[in-house]
Amino acid sequence: MVSRAERSPFADWWWTVDRWLLTGLGALMVLGIVLTMAGSPAVAERLGLSSFHFVNRQVFFLAVCAVVLILFSFMPPRYVRRAALLVYVVGMGLVVAALVYGVEVKGAKRWIFGIQPSEFVKPAFVILAAWAFSEGARRRDVPGTMIAIALLPLTIVPLVMQPDIGQTILLSVVWAALFFMAGLHYLWVAGIGGIGATAVVFAYKYISHVRLRIDKFLDPTVGGVNASDTFQVDTAMESFISGGWFGKGPGEGTMKRILPDSHTDFIFAVTGEEFGVLFCMFIVLIFAIVVLRGLYVASKNEDPFCRFAAAGLVALFGAQSAINMAVNLHLMPAKGMTLPFISYGGSSMISLGIGMGFLIAVTRRRPRAEIASPVSAS
Repeated sequence: MVSRAERSPFADWWWTVDRWLLTGLGALMVLGIVLTMAGSPAVAERLGLSSFHFVNRQVFFLAVCAVVLILFSFMPPRYVRRAALLVYVVGMGLVVAALVYGVEVKGAKRWIFGIQPSEFVKPAFVILAAWAFSEGARRRDVPGTMIAIALLPLTIVPLVMQPDIGQTILLSVVWAALFFMAGLHYLWVAGIGGIGATAVVFAYKYISHVRLRIDKFLDPTVGGVNASDTFQVDTAMESFISGGWFGKGPGEGTMKRILPDSHTDFIFAVTGEEFGVLFCMFIVLIFAIVVLRGLYVASKNEDPFCRFAAAGLVALFGAQSAINMAVNLHLMPAKGMTLPFISYGGSSMISLGIGMGFLIAVTRRRPRAEIASPVSAS
């Protein structure tokens, strides 16, 4: 227990953080370990590794994630902006370097030095876009909106070149949500919507694997039996059906033995088979609590930057979660996107620590005197 009279940095932090958010994120981390124990041993055995190889690594990544989250959550808003700028510059530099020197995996160059730099760009991009939009809405002498508009192509063009269409769509959706929050005119809404629709058509027409994924999603018989079939999605659906409402029990699932990405992109399907649909709905509820609580706290924040940043970060978190679950349920084409805190992955886990650390930092309760001047303090 921490006394309210105590004036240490930890005491100040403890009495100013939003504990609903902290509890929700902690619950997801614990579930991530439990579900990794369910979904990863079969994959490890197929690869000739120790049964708990991925479990041990996931525990390590979660520990690093938790430390990063706590450290970043101590930052005042002005340091959040500076840290985000540093992470963005380094991350984008590595994204560009990956185009030349990166390791090609499944036709895309997204990895360099054993990390996926685009994961770290996501939370930093949201913070910078939130700062630009909030300044543009607050001060007419600062071209914040134009900076935010320029920031989007600067970020997504290298991602498209990798190609990483999933991350591109995710960042574009969050950016559009922030733009809408900034009070754009309905003509801008129509224009942005038209640009988005044009981009989707362009991707479908000129990027072969995007076209194939969409065609296979709409009609599984497209391309014949040998063409990039829907094996993982079909197996995921069978997992949910096999598990029913209450599941087969921990460790009793069989579909994970043939599902290649059962510990990463399709861990939600493994959860459905072993723990049941009701447990999956419980996980969805936890994600919803984090998102709704984040939006509620953002709406009550008096500082424009903190309000935009919190809303953008929970939108990023919620959209990524929804996309992963939708792919598992065959509600949209496969995107190769992880389920936050649940799926195995080092880059995504540490990136989540940064993003959620930013979220806790900008949602902390502060006296008005502590809210830094957005321009001078940046």
